[in-house]
Amino acid sequence: MRCRWFSARLGVRQTAVTATLFLVALVSAVVALRFGDYVLTIGEVAAALTGSGAEFHRTVVVQWRLPVVTAALVFGALLGVGGAIFQSLTRNPLGSPDVIGFDAGSYTAVVLSLLVFGGGAYWSVAGAAVVGGLATAFLVYALAYRRGVQGFRLIIVGIGVSALLGSVNAYLISRADLTDALTIGFWGAGSLTRVTWNGMALSLAVTVLIVLAAALLAPSLRHLELGDDAAVTQGTRVGAVRLALLVVGVATTALVTAAAGPIGFIALVAPQLARRLTRSPGVRLLPAAAMGAALLSAAHVLALLVARSYRPVPVGLITVCLGGLYLIRLLIHESRRQYGAPR
Repeated sequence: MRCRWFSARLGVRQTAVTATLFLVALVSAVVALRFGDYVLTIGEVAAALTGSGAEFHRTVVVQWRLPVVTAALVFGALLGVGGAIFQSLTRNPLGSPDVIGFDAGSYTAVVLSLLVFGGGAYWSVAGAAVVGGLATAFLVYALAYRRGVQGFRLIIVGIGVSALLGSVNAYLISRADLTDALTIGFWGAGSLTRVTWNGMALSLAVTVLIVLAAALLAPSLRHLELGDDAAVTQGTRVGAVRLALLVVGVATTALVTAAAGPIGFIALVAPQLARRLTRSPGVRLLPAAAMGAALLSAAHVLALLVARSYRPVPVGLITVCLGGLYLIRLLIHESRRQYGAPR
């Protein structure tokens, strides 16, 4: 009876936290619509969204800023889902695609596509990002496999592979001509400003497929958290489900990388912050998605404010700075927990 009451209370708290986070994300998105080279009031933004404002305001809000704001919401949610999947699979809060190195694989593939093969179309870049991310994922899993895959070994191997790919990226950029090198360098910082409705429409279509697949796999993911033996007793096909989750998790970050460049640390931070707010025993996809959307939208607003007082800064640099501080704290916490040091 007490367990049922606790589960119901946990469900109510999770729903309330998730709804609040989505509301924060939407408020941040509306605020972001105000700022840019031409600052608007909230009333002018509302009028432009309803179609009753001045034509210039409608162009600024609907055609220029709204796709970027939509990308911040959607891509943040995708990164949160991807981080939750990998942290659940590895059973480790450090098990994020950007830490393990899957983002680096997608980035390397895109750099090769742009510099070596000259493919600049959206689908060629997106396809390269997915293939690169999956290839890196399978490589990391193969190198980390020793009668099974342990989360900590996977993370260590992933960090090494990420460093190796980083050197490959640096070499490729150093051999490119100046214009291509500058383009790749800016793109590699992770920026939402070049997102348009044409590219965003394709991203939204792929996002729907990824979200549906993640929702279908969510119950099996919770079974895997109990261990492979317990998952088998629940009727879960462990190998097939883990492979499907791997593909879906890589697809979330690969889609973001293809459209906006690598945006770091959202996938690492969002699931853990959501878990702490909901007080859930494990990471859950929907709260992680809500937290990811709120974090990236807030980072986008912060980037716009920095641009007003200093100069334009890619949102990826904002997330790296803030996420790096969180990663240091998380590493200290995990080290103390593992070795039993006093907190």
